[in-house]
Amino acid sequence: MNITVLKSKIHRATVTGANLDYEGSISIDKNLMKAANILPYELVHVVNINNGTRFETYTIEEKAGGGGICLNGAAARLGQPGDLIIILSYCSLPYDDAAMVKPTVVRVDSNNKQI
Repeated sequence: MNITVLKSKIHRATVTGANLDYEGSISIDKNLMKAANILPYELVHVVNINNGTRFETYTIEEKAGGGGICLNGAAARLGQPGDLIIILSYCSLPYDDAAMVKPTVVRVDSNNKQI
């Protein structure tokens, strides 16, 4: 039996943009994705601390070093620039191995720079 557990998260990131006219996804600074071990097009859950919404989408890379976190497509209706969010990624593995998983937690400052 497999179980799904938290693999990594980017904690309290600030939304820097919302682009309704995009096909969909969340754009994340490439450096933050690398630090959090999140791949392009990976499924993530996004929790908006400001308004309580939770949604899932896939990731795309934003320019490295700029701190960009942009909600695209329908997700742009679920947050706005300045909102604080948590981006969560998961992995599925055998139940007996799950107890050994230690999630990667990337904490960021108000400019989405890793601290």
